[in-house]
This record gives sequence, structure tokens and C-alpha cells, in this order.
Amino acid sequence: MPAAVSAAASLPLTRDVTALRARAKAMRRHVLRMAEIVGQGYVGQGLGIADGLAVVYFSELRTRPAEPTWPDRDRFVLSIGHYAIGLYAALAEAGIIPVEELSTYGADGSRLEMSAPETTTGVEMTGGSLGHGLTQSVGMALGLRLQGRDARVFNLLSDGECQEGSTWEAALAGAHHRLDRLIAIIDCNNQQADGAPSKVMGIEPLHEKWAAFGWHTQRVSGHDFPALLAAFAQIRATPGKPHAIVVDTLMGRGVKAFEEREKNHFIRVAPDEWALANRQLEETT
Repeated sequence: MPAAVSAAASLPLTRDVTALRARAKAMRRHVLRMAEIVGQGYVGQGLGIADGLAVVYFSELRTRPAEPTWPDRDRFVLSIGHYAIGLYAALAEAGIIPVEELSTYGADGSRLEMSAPETTTGVEMTGGSLGHGLTQSVGMALGLRLQGRDARVFNLLSDGECQEGSTWEAALAGAHHRLDRLIAIIDCNNQQADGAPSKVMGIEPLHEKWAAFGWHTQRVSGHDFPALLAAFAQIRATPGKPHAIVVDTLMGRGVKAFEEREKNHFIRVAPDEWALANRQLEETT
């Protein structure tokens, strides 16, 4: 349960690996709790991106939990709407939405829909059809610049989303306008609805492609906290161009039974599997 934060206070940030790892573990617990309610869903993505979201929300993102529309906040844009279960876990852990509300995930009338709507507190963009997040993030970054604000825009997109032409048009625009307050985080878990991206439509080498489009680009493990922290430190030291971090992740991270599934883009879980999943998560360091 996050500590109480006053109305005017920004979320405290840390670069302590132990603290960030604990946040990620708590977020994975939230993901399992939500997924068990509906018995299925994008639990693999929520578990896989938890480490990256922990670093973004608790080490980088400037926000005020009690004032979610604070004009000078950093923006986190979830382009891949079906990762909502992971975002809700981060928002709850940060105190932006109540932890208790997670029990309404996927229910009729709940604002915690399986694909995140921007009517939900803390959600900047409704994620539906892929390929729209980076375009909107470019617009946000341009708008913030015109307003004279120094807020940053973080956009989480997927490897499969790099098959969309609109993503690369936005990448061109971001470089052209030298949007150095814009950070794209590309989650590479080598899985999409129809199989591995390498079989559906090859996208590698992603690092070289983003660099060729004029972005300051790094590639790290999405589960290596020191490497993630170092990547963001490098961003702060590199002005003048937008930034891309390609993060390699394992879907279902922390729950061996989910990690080892051949297809885990959308997981259907038998009722007797949840106890095993929770036990495996607690056994993971």
C-alpha cells in the first residue's frame, strides 16, 4: 500500500534498486489479483513490463498522485492499450488510483477496462488499434514545448507496433522537431496475437532502425534494474534529439508456469492454476 501523499506533493522518486524491485513485485501481485478476477487476459504483458514500469513511475515520472491533471506533470502514454492491467498496477502502487479499485477490473461499469480508456484517472490516451501512441506523444511533446513547459512524454509501445507505418511517420516527426523531452520505450517480448513478430513481419534490427531515424537509441534488458537506470541517466545527458529505449522482456516474468507457455499473448488460466501462479511469484527473487 503506497504511503499517503499530500495534495501538493509529487510522487517521491528513487534510484534504489532494492526499492524499485519491491515496487515491481507488488505490481506483479496486483496483476495476478486482477487477472484472477476474470480468469484470463493479458496477464503475460502485465507481468513482463512490471520492472520497466516500476523504473518509469518510481524513478523518472514527475507526477502528483492527488493532482493527476497537474499541468506540469510528465505524461505516460500507453500506446498498447491491452497492457492496461500493468498500467493499473502501477497507478495503484503509485497512489493515483485506489488499490481497492483493482478488485473491479473488467467488471461491468468499472473504469478499469481490459483496454485502458483515457476516462480513467492517470490514463493519458485510449489505447485501441496499435500505431497511434507515438503520433499522439509527438503532438503532446510539441504542445508542451509551445506552452514553455519542461515536462517529458514517455510512450510505451510494442515490438508488434513497429510494424505500423504510422509509428515510423511519428518517429520521423519526432526527430525532425528535435523533441528531446520525448522518450519511446519499445517492449520487445517477441510475441503478438498471430505469433512471433519475426514470423508475422520482421522488424529487427530495431536498435539500428530507431537510430537511423534520428533517435538517441539504447537497447537493454527490461528486467535489469541497473541497466534501465543507466539508460535513463544517459537520456538526461543527451539533449537535442528524441530518445528510444528498446527493452527485451519475458512475458509472464516471475511466474514460471506463464513464462513457459508457448503462446502467452492472451492467457486463459484454470481455477486451480492461480495458487501455483501466486506461489511461484513469491518464490521469485
